[in-house]
Amino acid sequence: MPRILVGFVIVVAFIAIVRSQGTEPQVVPSVDLKRYQGKWYEIARFPNRFQDQCIGNVAASYTLRKDGRITVVNECKLKDGSTDRAEGIARLADPDGPNSKLKVRFAPGFLSFLPFVWGDYWILDLAADYSYVLVGDPGRKYLWILARSPQIPENTYRHLVDKARGQGFAVERLVKTKQE
Repeated sequence: MPRILVGFVIVVAFIAIVRSQGTEPQVVPSVDLKRYQGKWYEIARFPNRFQDQCIGNVAASYTLRKDGRITVVNECKLKDGSTDRAEGIARLADPDGPNSKLKVRFAPGFLSFLPFVWGDYWILDLAADYSYVLVGDPGRKYLWILARSPQIPENTYRHLVDKARGQGFAVERLVKTKQE
């Protein structure tokens, strides 16, 4: 009997995972991009290859441009104590869709016609006062928790982790960012 119970639990868990990944994550309905611009500190993230060199002090700054796009500047501390800086650009994923779905590129501008140089940047949760944000992608490969300050209260962090878990993200992959 215990084997049947274990088998049943595994099947139910598998179905729940498949269902949660069969739908796209839900984004916030709208974002005031003027309020969103400015500096955000990374609180936690899923490990990814383009941030492997970062050991801490990760931050992103967003500035609205006259053409409606957003300048993105990412910075982080490297092992040798220096700062790595990458500048990119963001645009609406769909001009007729929600402005909480963006595309971001760090590749050179002459490559912008290639769809694969644009990454998804979806705003999944956003504080009413714009003090924290949960950002992910539809494939659930990437996830970031950002805030206006280098630290957030533990209950806020747990809220964001629970929100991501509810959207099908494997939150056990989250790694907290060291901020000095």
